[in-house]
Formats: sequence, structure tokens, C-alpha cells
Amino acid sequence: MRDPSFGEKWVGKSHPTEFEHVFASIQMLSALNLSSFPGDHFDVVIIDEFHHAAATSYVRLLQHVEPRELLALTATPERSDGQDIFHWFDNRIAAELRLWDAIDQGRLVPFIYYGVHDGLDLTMIPWRRGQGYDIVALSNLYTSTDSWARLVVKQLIEHVESAESMRCLGFCVSIQHARFMAQHFNASGIAATAVWGESSETDRTAALRNLRDGKIKVIFSVDVFNEGLDLPNVDTILMLRPTESPTLFMQQLGRGLRRSRNKTVCTVLDFVGTHRKEFRYDRRFLALLGGTRKELEKAVNAGFPYMPAGCFMHLDKKSSEIVLKSLRSALPSVWKAKAAELRELAQRTENVSLTHFLDESGLELTDIYDGQNDHGWSALCEQAGILTKLPGDQELRLRRAIGRSLHIDDAERLDSYRAFLNSDVPPVLDALTRRQYRLLRMLINCMTGGVLARDATMEDGVQLLWSHGQVRSVLIELLNELDLRRTHINYDLDSHSDVPLQVHARYTRREILAAVGEGKSTEVVVPEWREGVRSSKSSRTELLAFTLDKSSDSFSPSTRYHDYAISSSLIHWESQSTTSADSPTGRRYREHVAEGRSIYLFSRLRTNDRAFWFLGPGTYRGHVGEKPMAVTWQLEYPLSSDLFVQFAAAVA
Repeated sequence: MRDPSFGEKWVGKSHPTEFEHVFASIQMLSALNLSSFPGDHFDVVIIDEFHHAAATSYVRLLQHVEPRELLALTATPERSDGQDIFHWFDNRIAAELRLWDAIDQGRLVPFIYYGVHDGLDLTMIPWRRGQGYDIVALSNLYTSTDSWARLVVKQLIEHVESAESMRCLGFCVSIQHARFMAQHFNASGIAATAVWGESSETDRTAALRNLRDGKIKVIFSVDVFNEGLDLPNVDTILMLRPTESPTLFMQQLGRGLRRSRNKTVCTVLDFVGTHRKEFRYDRRFLALLGGTRKELEKAVNAGFPYMPAGCFMHLDKKSSEIVLKSLRSALPSVWKAKAAELRELAQRTENVSLTHFLDESGLELTDIYDGQNDHGWSALCEQAGILTKLPGDQELRLRRAIGRSLHIDDAERLDSYRAFLNSDVPPVLDALTRRQYRLLRMLINCMTGGVLARDATMEDGVQLLWSHGQVRSVLIELLNELDLRRTHINYDLDSHSDVPLQVHARYTRREILAAVGEGKSTEVVVPEWREGVRSSKSSRTELLAFTLDKSSDSFSPSTRYHDYAISSSLIHWESQSTTSADSPTGRRYREHVAEGRSIYLFSRLRTNDRAFWFLGPGTYRGHVGEKPMAVTWQLEYPLSSDLFVQFAAAVA
């Protein structure tokens, strides 16, 4: 605000007197009797590092304050313990800027990551479930040999541009380890110091000041500087401890990504030992790269080919082998092993939910619903000896349908479906609004469309689903888990208030047709849609569904269209090969605004993806050629940066 006199501190020995604009520490507030100020005294309450909100000190504060507006900030919203921190905001995210977005937009500097094998064998270090490696034994191993410290010095000198000008943070296992590393670096001519949680405020402040001024080059830390550090000129990170926590990994990486004058990149050295099978490399890399473990395995094998501009990741040969082995062996891979793990968890915990099991086991939803067999949460519970509700007449077929719902990723479907399913009484169709009815039809079609006859009514579908209590209860559990996995902010369609499609959510063709009201609304089954385009008379929309990767054998040369994102707001799309500019179809595309018709764009990356991303409404901005027409559509809602990267890169 460029006003040094603004506000008052409430931390340490500083106490406010006016209580108008207060900057307080959670430690100070935690030590106070909060009733000393009224809960509604402050109009606006802003809480940083909100991923700690499940802690008692934060809960106590949040239960006391009653502001007009509560704003929470965090760089690491996903908690590894499964605690929900979003309920304070009715699970609504006001604004989101993820790591890749921030790097793409130039708000953070790119990073160069090197995974370096250090030769250490950690397989004999004791492991405590829920805590990881024994800290004392781990520290003793790291400090037992000077050769390991010399390797760190050697690798650092090889990979940084200049050890003389760098500003480096090294994250260590213990105080002993931090001191050990500082001693070796000083002996090697690289000025370093060590700090830890019990270091005095004076020592920590002096260390940061000396690092900033270049008097020292490295700070080795223990349990400090993971968060809350504002030192933009840090340009090198040493990860000297085995960290599987995705939150901690991202926090440590983030310490070096702040922008600073003359800083173009952050260099990260991560030292990789031979780990126990319990150690999970997938957690940290999935937090960084996203996707599934299978996609991560492909990325490791291919040398991380898809990275934001300026970023680079490299694992040396041995590190790559260790990481791949970890990805393949750290988790139960066969069905019996998964059931055994669930059985063990059920013996320790009452009423094990799907989310709890996934959190504890580290498995993905696709490990439970693999699409190949009659696997699913109900089948796993049965094999683990956990009681389930009595099966219905079409139990197996409806269970299979649950596995076809893993793509649901918008709040409207998740909330609406749960509201329907949580009632033991089937919804009264005549009491629903048109939008609610279409949402219910989307659900019923997905679950019962492959079971009922083509002329089955919505009433038939509702009765069938509600007669299968176990299917409904498992579907609710799945929707709860999918709610935790939402990754995109969605937008309503202003032009069609009765069409329950959310921009930047994913839908199958059947869901799309049910949403726009195609077919007889009283029937469950919607019309067939096999082509890439469909004209919807009921909603006056042109539905364009296209696949970006046309390398599959299922595409003939005549149907290999050239579709891709030109920018976050422009889509290049080619019509069917028979479409000319002056044909009825071509004119519908060119003149859709004048005719009052909408263009809805849906895209997927691969032919085997069942669901398409809804890119939103598009407006005709021109075309080149015909048969096919190469049309440029302008999106009403720009693509998020991750979707743009995927859709633009798919051309190459």
C-alpha cells in the first residue's frame, strides 16, 4: 500500500491500540482469550497459510470471528491427512492460480530439477506407518560418511551457474544433519550456516540477512523455512531429505520460485537414495505434474517431455530406475492385495469410506474401478469381509455403471446427484424444475441407460436405481471423493438457463444430449450420437465434439481433422470433409449469431476418453477453405492454462 504507517502488529511484544487494521500471528491469537474482542469487530478477516485450518488454533479462531468477508490464502490447499478445509467456504474457491499457471504467466520463475542418485541405501532404516522413516536412524546414516556430503558439494558446483553468486536453501533431516552439511560446505569454501526450529529469532534473522547480502551462500534448515519465507533472491534448492509429503515437497520447491531482479531460473537438486517399498515417490511428483500414476510413469520413461516454457526435469539413469520401481511396487497391484489392505484398515477403523481407504492406501480411483473387470468399491468391500446392503436384481450391471462416472467434476452435478441419492424416497418428477429434471435424466441415463429397454420411462429408471440401496450408497461415496478432486473453476451458461452444462467440466455424449433436452424427455435413453457434430433442435445449438489426438488407427485419412487451440480464447476446428461454406451446415456455422443459434464446443485428448471437456460457447470468427472448412471459433470463456497447454501441444 506504500504506507509504512498502515496497520498495527499483534505479534510478540507488539500489541494494537486502535484495532482498526491488525496484522496478527496465529501463535499470539492462540495464546489469548479470544473473547477479549467481539467476533464481529473486524469486517474483513484474511488468513494466510490456510492449509493449517484443521489445527485446533485455527479452528478456535474461525469459530470465534464473524466477519462480513472471510478470505483464505494458501499455496498448498491439498492436505495429505484428508482433512477438509474448504467447508468454511461451502466448498467454493473464489480464485485459483496453480503452479504451472503462475510460471506460464511469469508470476513465478521457471525451475530446473535434477534427480541425482546419491548411492545411499535406506531400505534398512526403520519405517513407522503414518510417520515415515525413523528420523534418528536417517540422520545417523546421512552424517555417517563424509563422501555423501562431498557428493552434494560436487553436484551443486556442477549444476549451478555460479556457486559464488547463488543463494541456496538446503532442507535437512535433523539438527545434526544441518550442522554436518554446513561444516562440510564451509570446509569446501562455500560459506554456509545451519538454523532449526529452536534457533533464536536473532540467529534466523541474521542468517537470512547474510544470505540475502551474499555473505553466506547456503542456509541448511530443519523444520523452518518450509513456508512463510519471503526471500525472493533464493535461486537454488537442495532437497537433502526423503520427502514423500506432497505439501512439504511443493513448499520446499516454492521457496525458490519467487521472482527477483536478474533471477531467471531456480535450480533444484533432489538427492535420490534406494528406498524402502513403503516410500512413495508418486505423491510428490503427482502434486507437481498432475495426472495419474500411469501417466506419471510414462512421463518418467520419456524424460518429462511436457513442461511449461523454461522448465526442465531430469532424473539420472539410476534415479529414474528407483523412481519407476517405486511407482510400480509401492502399492498393492493385485485385487487380493487391495482387499487385504482394506481388511486391515477396517480392523483399525470403523465405517471405512472410499475416501479414507484411498487416502490410507495411496491408490487411485482407477485402481478400484479399472474398467476391465467387475471390480468396484462394493466388490472390494465384499472380498474384504465388510458388510454391504442386500443386492438388487440388476446389481452387477448397475455397479458397472458406477465405474463410468469417474469423470464427473463440477459442483452442480455432484451436489444435485447427492441431493437426489441421499433421500430414500425417489424424487417426484413433476415437482422438479426443467434444469433439475435434466440433471436427474443425466444421472438416470448414466446409471440405467444400459440396463433398461429403449422405451423405458424416467419413472422406470428412477424406480430401478432406488431399488438398489448398495448402488446408491456407493455412488454417494464416489461423488464425495470426486468432489475432493475438482481441479477447475466452472461457469454457468448465461444463454441457456435450463441447460445444466458447466464450462470446463467433462461430459459424455449421452450427458450432453440429456442436458440440452434431446430425445423424448419422458424416456431415459437419449438418441445415438456417433459423429463429431450434431444439431440440437430442442436447444437451437450446434454441438461440436472433437478429438485432438488423431494418431489412432481408428481415424481414416478422410477423418483426420486438424483441431487445436490457437490461444486460450481461439480454437482452430475443421468441419467434416464434405462441408462447404455455402451448404446448409456451413451457413449454420457462419450465420449462427444472426440466426440466434449457439455453438457449443467439446474436446477430448484421446479417442478412448469417454468424456469431453466442455469448452463453452464459441463465436464464428472466420474460416479458410472448404470441404473441410477450417473455422476459427472464439471462446466465450478462455481456457485455463493447463487445458490450453494440453490442447495446443496435442498438435505436435
